[in-house]
Amino acid sequence: MVNQLTPSIILGIIAAYFLLLMLVSYLTGKDSDNTDFFIAGRQSPWYLVAFGMVGATLSGVTFISVPGWVGASQFSYMQMVIGYLLGYFVIATVLMPMYYKLNLTSIYGYLEQRFGVASYKTGAGFFLLSRIIGASFRLYLVAIVLQTFVMESFGIPFWGTVLITIILIWIYTFKGGIKTIVWTDTLQTLCMLSAVILTVVAVGQKLELSTGNLFQTVKDSAYSQIFFFEGGWVEPKNFFKQFLAGASIAIVMTGLDQDMMQKNLSCKNIGEAQKNMFWFTIVLFFAKLLFLSLGALLYIYANQVGIAIPEKSDLLYPTIALNHLSPLIGIVFLLGLIAAAYSSADSALTALTTSFCVDFLNFEKSDTTEKEQQRTRFLVHIGFSILLFLVILIFWFINDDAVIAAIFTVASYTYGPLLGLYAFGFFTKRPINDRLAPYVCIAAPILTYLINSNSELLLFGYKFGFELLILNGLITFLGLFFISEPELEEA
Repeated sequence: MVNQLTPSIILGIIAAYFLLLMLVSYLTGKDSDNTDFFIAGRQSPWYLVAFGMVGATLSGVTFISVPGWVGASQFSYMQMVIGYLLGYFVIATVLMPMYYKLNLTSIYGYLEQRFGVASYKTGAGFFLLSRIIGASFRLYLVAIVLQTFVMESFGIPFWGTVLITIILIWIYTFKGGIKTIVWTDTLQTLCMLSAVILTVVAVGQKLELSTGNLFQTVKDSAYSQIFFFEGGWVEPKNFFKQFLAGASIAIVMTGLDQDMMQKNLSCKNIGEAQKNMFWFTIVLFFAKLLFLSLGALLYIYANQVGIAIPEKSDLLYPTIALNHLSPLIGIVFLLGLIAAAYSSADSALTALTTSFCVDFLNFEKSDTTEKEQQRTRFLVHIGFSILLFLVILIFWFINDDAVIAAIFTVASYTYGPLLGLYAFGFFTKRPINDRLAPYVCIAAPILTYLINSNSELLLFGYKFGFELLILNGLITFLGLFFISEPELEEA
């Protein structure tokens, strides 16, 4: 238990972890230029990218939230994960070949070539908005846990915890960028998965279960139901709704997200990038299943020994790991939690810097010197670090879960226009009135919100879930069709 550990031991372990990150940063960031920062000179080993992407995809939200979801939703989340498989297949066979063919640094450069400058800036702008809110929200959740269970005991205020977190991320990413992150994400993924595996083993020992009986216990429990076909389209956990939502979420939040694709673009060639995506998909599938299994075991253990289930399910894992298991598991949990926070935040900060420099400051078209661009990139990197810090503090000052959840939902709405833009670009050859594209992309999320708010009345009781993303993309697609012109016939 944490209260059996001295403050010096806890801080010493955390300091050692960050010193290791700094060492990796020093070794990988030496003599780095803009190409290394943005795409690692396209020299990243595909297997490191694949493993590291697992940690970036899981993030702190998965680490502390997914085990808690099991109590209310069983294993229904796996229906979305199965949908991810289809989405990742589309990414590997359709999107990534196009990115490599066009030799893109920012994936939104495709929109400029297909539609024009306004569409290009709109797509990049929606990514910046989505990633700022999403990355801040994920860091906010993890910072709360760190503050509650660790930092508060040292007298450090919440804003201090956040500030330290942001500064450390900036220090080990400002030099090497994606070249460093490919390696640090690998280390962080290893920490996250090790924490979950060791916690599963520890809970199994508490329940006096062998390894074989451990997973049989999970399978036989009331928590292990994966497929939900009852209730039709009205049921939020319906398989078809979850599957389609999972596929679209994977395509948009991985394939159309600069943060995730930047790692793929750092591979040597399209063949290695596709191998990376293939193995990433396999590892991620079993990692999600492992997190859900941990959740089932935590509920089984809590019910058996009489541990009160926290009102907020997000606190189930940290409560048991820190207060009811061995000091070793408490330490492992903290390292896994820190790794989860940093594996998504560090790449997000790098992707935000890359997108702004390439998409809005036009680095690739500028005649400024490499040294001048590095100085500008340095300032942009600092600027986004400060912005993330301020947005997290806004979440903290709001201190209302319902409002914060609504803000995070707004961020998810912003991916719909990206889905619509890319779908229209791929499935049609019609030119559009590029100047009107921003208005279509702004109107689509608003219409999506209005339809969602009145869906039960308009659609005979239908309630939207994650498939709102599909609706948002469809509205964007139709809007682009409305402002398009017939395909020009070749002479």
